[in-house]
Amino acid sequence: MNKILKSAFDDEMQQAKSYYASTDFKSCFRHLERAHVLGQRHAWPHTVNHWWMLKVGFRTRDTQEILGQILRIAVAGIGSLIDRAPVGNTGGANVGILTPMPIPDDLAAIFKKAGM
Repeated sequence: MNKILKSAFDDEMQQAKSYYASTDFKSCFRHLERAHVLGQRHAWPHTVNHWWMLKVGFRTRDTQEILGQILRIAVAGIGSLIDRAPVGNTGGANVGILTPMPIPDDLAAIFKKAGM
């Protein structure tokens, strides 16, 4: 993973973990979605991100999220390895697993800075 992209991914994950610890799961999930956009092209960060989304699903007792994340964990790393991760997809169970989505401008700027 490109150093610039990794730093941005790690920052989003750290913010998500901080919100998770304070039980602000809505804010936590928002940062997990942003981290997902940044990390979905890389198998390990992609899979770890879905693990955290699953944890939020359990903490919020969201059956749809739990089932959706179990499915995504099963295929996330594979999707990244075979370059099938849809660009911009935020990774939550509320969006299709292969649905491309627009990349927020600030994250697009990070990709551009990273030469991607």
